[in-house]
Amino acid sequence: MAKRSARRAMRRMQESTHLPDTDNVRRLFDEPPWSPSEDQNRTQKYRKNIRAQNESQKQFLEAIEKSSLAFAVGSAGTGKTYLAVAKAVEALEAGDVRRIILSRPAVEAGESLGFLPGDMEEKLSPYLRPLYDALVDRLSSKRLKVLMAEGVIEIAPIAYMRGRTLNNAFIVLDEAQNCTYGQLKMLLTRLGWNSCMVVTGDPGQTDLLPGMSGLQDVVDKLDALDNVEIVQFSRQDVVRHPLVADVIDVL
Repeated sequence: MAKRSARRAMRRMQESTHLPDTDNVRRLFDEPPWSPSEDQNRTQKYRKNIRAQNESQKQFLEAIEKSSLAFAVGSAGTGKTYLAVAKAVEALEAGDVRRIILSRPAVEAGESLGFLPGDMEEKLSPYLRPLYDALVDRLSSKRLKVLMAEGVIEIAPIAYMRGRTLNNAFIVLDEAQNCTYGQLKMLLTRLGWNSCMVVTGDPGQTDLLPGMSGLQDVVDKLDALDNVEIVQFSRQDVVRHPLVADVIDVL
């Protein structure tokens, strides 16, 4: 009786003080596991037509149209990832490709998260969040979930790409500065017929040990090829908060 009375008193106290319901707080590891493609609570602003905000973005969009292999290299906050994903969705919607393949190195930014629960897709979700954000902005979260279930949009870890031939696909490799020379060489040679590959990264923000990142070496060597487009972004091309450009200069 005493326990029951105490519970009733606690309930009345919560109602009178309007304490928040703890059920509304998302735990670190949900059951079932949380997925970015199922997040319905994000504010979305859909832009049907992607427009270049500066000359470098214009060159990047033209490079994707012109070449089957395009690199966007340079400062953070310049829209490299968003433009790449937007063009991938555009190609899929137009029927130019049959699928979108997203890849990003699973490298922590200076800290270890330990072992993550779930299957391969759930383990990679935190690392691929920037790509999910761009996809949700171009597609509804419900449609994104359907396309991922059907395999039209695929998450392909770099470690599992060896031996594949990616035909009729739009491939986006993000955060390429966290790939070694060998990983980039392996991934670039996966390109198949009627496919387009876009590689983005900032050599100045690698999370690998000094000398391990292979992005700049790959860019320098492929620059000699006429059918490979390389676009360099600088702090003048930053489209985030204006302070980001100043931070880049100072740091």
